Amino acid sequence: MLRGVTFEKFRRLCLTLPEAEERETWGEATFRVRDRIFAMGSQDGGYVSVKASLDDQAGLLAMDPKTFAPSAYTGRFGWVQIRLRGIGPELAQRVITNAWKRTAPKRLVAQLSLPLQGEGREGVGSSRLNLQGQKARRR
Repeated sequence: MLRGVTFEKFRRLCLTLPEAEERETWGEATFRVRDRIFAMGSQDGGYVSVKASLDDQAGLLAMDPKTFAPSAYTGRFGWVQIRLRGIGPELAQRVITNAWKRTAPKRLVAQLSLPLQGEGREGVGSSRLNLQGQKARRR
């Protein structure tokens, strides 16, 4: 399996989401939806951070501790640091989409999550990060 995402690919994945924008803050690129940060990183570094729940953070750390770690300062709130060389594009898209969904207004998330035209499945992602790409069950 080919792994590794460049910062440019990470940036493109972030900016494809509705109303996502990039703004430099603290010397890093921050990705926001309606002024709220859902991801951040530096073009020069090999790591980025994304917003996640504490449960998703624990799952990612258990899945691959060489790629995922709690983010400095914000890890206690669920933020996850990702080593870009260790994550594939599909998982990167799911993690970024989940971070965006945790940050965006509910109405905007609902627009993204509408069933695809002519198909009976959900749009991009579910409300909980699904590490295997299958529909997550709610508890």
